[in-house]
Amino acid sequence: MLHIHRKVDVGGAWFDMGMETPTFPQDPIPPDTPPEGDRTQAETFAAMIDAVKMFEGFSRWATACRAEAIDRARLWTEATDLSVPTTGGPRWSPRVAGHRVLVTELACALRISERAAENLVAESHALVHDLPATCDALRGGRIGYRHAQVLIDQTNTLPPAGVAAVEEAVLPRAESLTVPKLDRATRDLRERLHPESIQERHTKSVADRHVETCPAQDGMAWLNAFLPAPEVKGIANRLRDITEQLKGEPGEERTRTQLMADAFTDLLLDGTTTAAPASGVAEEKKPRHIGAPVGVGIRPRVLVTVPVLTLLGRSAEPGTLEGYGPIDADTARRIAARAPSFTRILTHPETGAVLSVGRDRYAVPKDLRTWLRVRDETCRFPGCNRSAGQADVDHVTDWQYGGGTDYGNLVHLCRSHHRVKHHTAWSSRSAGGGRVRWLSPSGHEYETEPATHVQPPKRKRLQTQGSASPIPDDPPF
Repeated sequence: MLHIHRKVDVGGAWFDMGMETPTFPQDPIPPDTPPEGDRTQAETFAAMIDAVKMFEGFSRWATACRAEAIDRARLWTEATDLSVPTTGGPRWSPRVAGHRVLVTELACALRISERAAENLVAESHALVHDLPATCDALRGGRIGYRHAQVLIDQTNTLPPAGVAAVEEAVLPRAESLTVPKLDRATRDLRERLHPESIQERHTKSVADRHVETCPAQDGMAWLNAFLPAPEVKGIANRLRDITEQLKGEPGEERTRTQLMADAFTDLLLDGTTTAAPASGVAEEKKPRHIGAPVGVGIRPRVLVTVPVLTLLGRSAEPGTLEGYGPIDADTARRIAARAPSFTRILTHPETGAVLSVGRDRYAVPKDLRTWLRVRDETCRFPGCNRSAGQADVDHVTDWQYGGGTDYGNLVHLCRSHHRVKHHTAWSSRSAGGGRVRWLSPSGHEYETEPATHVQPPKRKRLQTQGSASPIPDDPPF
């Protein structure tokens, strides 16, 4: 047996991380192999399953300890004034600054998104203060963190009496139910105990509607929308109706699933969707449109980086789609050649340096903002993936402290992290080669790299001529 003991100091409280690990063969024993010694095959397999259960129990205990540690940090930041004086507008309140410092520190330390860090802070507060019995069950390994999240999600808008009632009624069942079954059981009880009508709650939830994207593999991505259920049902019904209409067209060979995805794409991009040409009809003949056109021709502007040899058809090196990542060479060539909504960027086959951004935008290489957008691609705060196209251009060393307006001192920061930099103790400095080194309020260091290797623009450092410009009240500074 292997014994492991380690003590961890969590905000002044010491936890003894002691555990025992069973021993079992490294490789599974084939069924036709005689057991070794006195251990049967069943006993060997049982030891493996017991090891899985033991480590799962340890993981559950650790998540409960993590919740307590996060809540200790939250209480500390709320009791400490972490805001800093700024020339960029009113000083943040201690509570706002403390919350932003905590969330950004957690996101960087755990390498998670700030939304995930926000959720961890809220869930930890709920476990420690609102659902103490649930936290104890998690610490004891009787339930998993996903079980605890169900109780958190289903009680977060209930009054204290309702939270206690749900926990008392559902927690004993959580030890024997799967997460989906627990969610259904808790949802029914929540509806009966909630003081607000479902209409009132729905009205509040509508304000949270949003659309988000998530990159996937092989040149694909997910598009998710959080919308009222009737609208989602209506969208699904319309797509299904269009799919059935298209499926009946001569020469249509796409599956219903493919047709629904294509109709969804066509309607959003062009306001129309098309059927495949019938058998024997020339490919160049204009396809038939299905449905009334809405907003035809409205397309976003997107940057696509294409290696020169790929564009010439002499290489299969992938291109890069801004905000997504690698795309296959054929798609990159098609976009560079024909798509009017994309800005083509050519790169050197060996150095990767940017050579051109397309003849239709000859002046763009002289535009420092576009050059920085190509280099950065996203906000340069650690872990942030917000597009540079929607971000501010920030001086790494502030203008009022002598920082120049040049490619070596400018990076993209989304508005949220721009404010974090100027209203809290987060600071940054250039590390050369487009790299930025960040120092957090807790003293931890993080470094971000540029997304694209580009050579500096061929011009001298840009500076304001004459007297210095006044410092603005709000970012960008």
